[in-house]
Amino acid sequence: MIVLGADAHKRSHTIVALSATTGELVGEQTVQVGAKGFAALLAWARRLGGERVWAIEDCRHVSGSFERFLIARGERVLRVTTKLMAASRRGVRGRGKSDSIDAVSVARAALREGLDALPAAQLEGPELDLRLLVDHRERLVRQRVALNNSLQWHLHDLWPELELPGSSLFYGTWAPRVARRLARAEQTMRVRIARAELRRIRELSQTIKALQSEIAGLVAQTAPQLLSEPGFGPLTAAKLVGEIAGAGRFSTDAKLARAAGLAPIPVSSGKTNRHRLDRGGNRQINAAIHRVAVTRARCHPETRAYLERKRSEGKSTKEAIRCLKRHLARHVWQLLRTPHPDQGTPPSPSIS
Repeated sequence: MIVLGADAHKRSHTIVALSATTGELVGEQTVQVGAKGFAALLAWARRLGGERVWAIEDCRHVSGSFERFLIARGERVLRVTTKLMAASRRGVRGRGKSDSIDAVSVARAALREGLDALPAAQLEGPELDLRLLVDHRERLVRQRVALNNSLQWHLHDLWPELELPGSSLFYGTWAPRVARRLARAEQTMRVRIARAELRRIRELSQTIKALQSEIAGLVAQTAPQLLSEPGFGPLTAAKLVGEIAGAGRFSTDAKLARAAGLAPIPVSSGKTNRHRLDRGGNRQINAAIHRVAVTRARCHPETRAYLERKRSEGKSTKEAIRCLKRHLARHVWQLLRTPHPDQGTPPSPSIS
């Protein structure tokens, strides 16, 4: 078995080949990004002989085209998070940083974690559309918040006695009332800027509302089983579907939990037997499941009983929530692996 570690950049990709048994460097190639360079890399890798697996640093936009090229040609591709490479860099004999050193670190991180433990990349589907829509909506929400903060200060400078709730300009009747007041005021530069910001906020609010409706409709088609569960709203379900990108990439729920940073890390020694929080993994999945856990703990009787049972076992509230999140990771994995009647069986990872 040969492990091909890839260090991906915008204009070039560097690939090193390591023996999976000895860790010996077999070869190294650097090519320009594009179909011609990718084809040359694949031809070089096939000349090495034997079975092979590609370990690519998970850089999304930088490595996406290379991943798609390899998967379309039947290659097995694993994604290595950047955090896993830190230990590999510290463990090398030679100091410094280069593309080849980083590629070796990617391959060694994959070998250290286990080739069956890392998530496999697969061809894009509706999960990518959901992730792009959710990310786009979140960017617009951040823009709206920044504009709202600036507008609130302008309004305070104009009328210090005016008191507005934090997000009042996004919904309800406050925005039209403020717009009429600005229109009647003397048209100074501050008033003109405030009117432009208020107009942009109203446009963003309409776009965000339309995106939310589109996301809800796509989730209802892709993963309706999530929406039927308590605590899963359309936005949270869309975040999970988009970030997990196919539960079939994870052969067990434990691998999904580890990839999301939901599996507690043992820190036992001697008579001390305890676990600590894992701060690694995909923090977007972690945050989404945390929202589900908090929502269910507030209004779901079965979840409240589960937390009470964990507290009666001597766990703190934080530890009980951590156990609940691990349980929810298993539940989400099982739900997303359940085939939808219109979709058939979930796709399996590519095998070289």
